[in-house]
Amino acid sequence: MDNYNTKDIVRKYGFKFTKSLGQNFLIDDSVLEDIVEGAEICKDDFVIEIGPGVGTLTRELLKKAKKVCAIELDSDLIPILQNELKDFDNFILINKDALKVDFNELIGEENSVKLVANLPYYVTTPIILKLLTGGYPFKSLTIMIQKEVAERIDAVPGGKDYGSLTLLVQYYCNTRIIRKVAPSSFIPQPKVESMVINLERLETPRVKVKDEKLFFDLIRDSFNMRRKTLSNALKNVKLSKEDITKAFEIAGIDPRRRGETLSIGEFARLADAIKDLQ
Repeated sequence: MDNYNTKDIVRKYGFKFTKSLGQNFLIDDSVLEDIVEGAEICKDDFVIEIGPGVGTLTRELLKKAKKVCAIELDSDLIPILQNELKDFDNFILINKDALKVDFNELIGEENSVKLVANLPYYVTTPIILKLLTGGYPFKSLTIMIQKEVAERIDAVPGGKDYGSLTLLVQYYCNTRIIRKVAPSSFIPQPKVESMVINLERLETPRVKVKDEKLFFDLIRDSFNMRRKTLSNALKNVKLSKEDITKAFEIAGIDPRRRGETLSIGEFARLADAIKDLQ
């Protein structure tokens, strides 16, 4: 770590934080180190960073990676990043909303792509959804997000945090919590704790299903009505009552169970049984 200080840069340029963009910049060097280490960045990697802020994490990534492409929405940060990181010839900067970026266009022919981000809380879930369901060839995503969301992603069946987001991420990735991050590690300080989590992309989805849309619809319906038993939660399934009972039998699942108790494999079995009877 060189002496590259977030607070000093913010002061130097008189940067004003925009509340609506959810800007909280990291000021804790130990967290920066843990993110770079947790993402396992090496010289072959093309790294995409979402929300570089004033470039403290970007600088550490640039030292380790083949190339870093930073996507920043706030145009006030662009001249700061261009100036502060001008000595790196492996730096690409894009002034855009990450939700509107075509990542395949950025990636081109690169074959070792890792994503790193300190995500604003308000876009965490939409960005994770876009990255995982968009068919992009990422090896891993290492993201700093609200602790509560990280716990939902890393949850196990039966717990209060377990839900459709858990299963969506599990379908595509292995998850690993890297560390907790206190509000005092940022300026301005957020009101909640954060966590750094690594999502390592699986080569093929965790379960094989006959109809992906049906599988995710089934999961969503089961968690939309958490307190209801599965047989009551699956009212939207286009099957007769008898066939729904039969689907539970084929899948070997008790219809009196709640969705929050089912593993991803059990959801896959139930979805396939429903598909076969439709």
